[in-house]
Amino acid sequence: MKIIHTTIIFLFFICTKVGLSQNIQIDSLKAELQNRKEKDTTYLKLLINLADLHVKKNLNSTLNYAEQSIILSDSLGALKEKARSFHIKGIAIARHLSLNEGLPYYLKAAELYKTLNYKRGSALCYNNLGIAYFNNGDYNLAIEYYSKAAKLREEIGLTNGYIKALFYIGLAYGEKGDYHGAVENFKKGLKASEDNNNLKQASKCLTALGNVYSHQGNYPLALEYHNRALAIAKKEKDDISISDALMSIGNVHIRLENFNKAIELHSEALKISKNNNDKNTASILNNLGEIYMSKKNYKKAHTLFNEALTKFSTKGNVGICLNNIANVYLAEKEYDTALQKFEKAKQICLSVENQRGLCDSFLGIAQVYFLKKKYDKALSYALKSRDLSKKLELVDVQKNGQQLLSKIYEKKGLHKKALESYQQYKILNDSLFNKKNIEKLAQLEADYKYKQALDSANIRELELTNTVSETNKNLVKTQRNYLWAVIGVLLISMVLGSVIFYQKLNHAKSKTQRIITEQKLLRSQMTPHFIFNSLSVLQGMILNKEEKKSVSYLSKFSKLMRITLENSRDKLVLLSHELFAVEHYLSLQNLENETYQYNITVNDSIDSNTFLVPPMLIQPFVENAIEHAFKNQQETKSIAINLNYSNENLICTITDNGIGIDTQKGVKNGNKISLSTAITSERLKIISKDLNVKGWVTIEDRQKYEAQGTLVTLVIPYKLVEAQ
Repeated sequence: MKIIHTTIIFLFFICTKVGLSQNIQIDSLKAELQNRKEKDTTYLKLLINLADLHVKKNLNSTLNYAEQSIILSDSLGALKEKARSFHIKGIAIARHLSLNEGLPYYLKAAELYKTLNYKRGSALCYNNLGIAYFNNGDYNLAIEYYSKAAKLREEIGLTNGYIKALFYIGLAYGEKGDYHGAVENFKKGLKASEDNNNLKQASKCLTALGNVYSHQGNYPLALEYHNRALAIAKKEKDDISISDALMSIGNVHIRLENFNKAIELHSEALKISKNNNDKNTASILNNLGEIYMSKKNYKKAHTLFNEALTKFSTKGNVGICLNNIANVYLAEKEYDTALQKFEKAKQICLSVENQRGLCDSFLGIAQVYFLKKKYDKALSYALKSRDLSKKLELVDVQKNGQQLLSKIYEKKGLHKKALESYQQYKILNDSLFNKKNIEKLAQLEADYKYKQALDSANIRELELTNTVSETNKNLVKTQRNYLWAVIGVLLISMVLGSVIFYQKLNHAKSKTQRIITEQKLLRSQMTPHFIFNSLSVLQGMILNKEEKKSVSYLSKFSKLMRITLENSRDKLVLLSHELFAVEHYLSLQNLENETYQYNITVNDSIDSNTFLVPPMLIQPFVENAIEHAFKNQQETKSIAINLNYSNENLICTITDNGIGIDTQKGVKNGNKISLSTAITSERLKIISKDLNVKGWVTIEDRQKYEAQGTLVTLVIPYKLVEAQ
């Protein structure tokens, strides 16, 4: 307690001392002004300085001194001083009255500074105009003035101001729902921050980028950026940035429905934010409200949303908060109140061009009308939400919209459209929570310590630079130590150069390693559907007491798993090993009953023990054939794999007699085939470049050759054993 009392007394003493110092300065300037008989440029500067000192304290005094300085500036022809007087007047009015009333004075000041070609003053005015328009929800004008400020600050070398302007431009694009514009400016700001060792601003840009990717449903990338931001903020001991990063990571966990983890992160962020009187307190309260609403604790959600609403200062955020309040009323079946709140939120979001909030308003209104059995109105708003969310690439809103459209079409008797919407809902839902995303999250969390080490290396570089500067100051004090100072600086410069070189080398290695890791992950994926089915078949054999058959099945299954794991460790494997794995996979599929006829043909021109190929290229297409090609087909099911070597190309064709690729595209899981094709094409592109050998894949319907089924043609990049 004594420590707390002492601290309070100390802070009070400091604040009092600052206030007294400012009062002494004001009194000194007043006395000098009164003693000054001639109203010249010195008298003018005294008026301006007094106006500036009163900005935070007293509006009337500020306006009085500013008006006097404007009149005197006119008589003296001092345009620069007149511009500064207008600027100070605008700041005071915006601070004590309203942003809108301060705008005309910013514009007058900016015009005068432009006439004088005083870029620093113009940049400051443009930045204040951007802030004013941003807070008023006029994001287009905010972007216009922030961009002007950024350009001028870049021209005159005000790096930190340039970075901040880029950051605010990104925020304005984000509020509009233009996520491409937001990402572009945040990345520019991040690069400039890293180039100038501005770690605090780098942390903010990383957090902002993570928020954009989180909105778009790209949770692995969002988490990666947020973790980098948190590591920097902790090293810098920047409480506000730590709070931002914790809140943002919590938002990812909200979307992944990890509510307890999200509450833990937001509670920690809220504590820091309140201790620092941070404006993000409102956003954290709003997010906590969303969590408790998801947990169906509507009373708690109401309390948090209403508290957040009183703290939000921008219209865009007010609209988002009103949408959340409306959703609580909707969950409580108070449909009329919910509709009223959604409509109000819609009007606010329209007025400030908040596209994300507008999407949620449209969807909420559609849900209310659906529950009130007004299906035509519900359909109209659901379609608006769907179209806008597609434009903005908001996967989560698209998913909920397609689910609602399915229900509306079903009630209207449009069963085909209902089915199509439901299929789209399932596709979008899978894209948000598929196995790849969850595994990527686990990988990112495992890599987190490594990323922290990289970030801390950048921080050590900055600390070392500061050490060089401080060492120079100390060593040059005496001539006797001058030589040692030179030697010390040279040594530290060499160390610094080594550290920079080492970091760049590590960065290059990290990029290469990430590509290799992604390839290994792609190679090591075995379809969970196949594994679960295999275990289910094995269980059936055991329950039916087919001991010999189950032992044989288990032996083949374990061998296939071992082959797959062994192959996944290597970038290239022998073609014979790859074909052995494929044949083992097909034989395992046929062990329970002779379902498929298959053959693997290798041309005489190929020695499978001399070709090294990427593993797991052929098997995904065989899996696709087994899972999708023979829907409801009773006749003989055949799969043929042929390998040929022609014109120095290793060509593999996979042929089936199923329903054909064109028919598959129309069924529910057709998108999985295109996904495997995209992944394989990307792998082939990377490996082909690495090996300097051609590689691609094409998939065709055999109808064009007057036959039934699908033809997959793989041109496989390879190395010959002798070439190693």
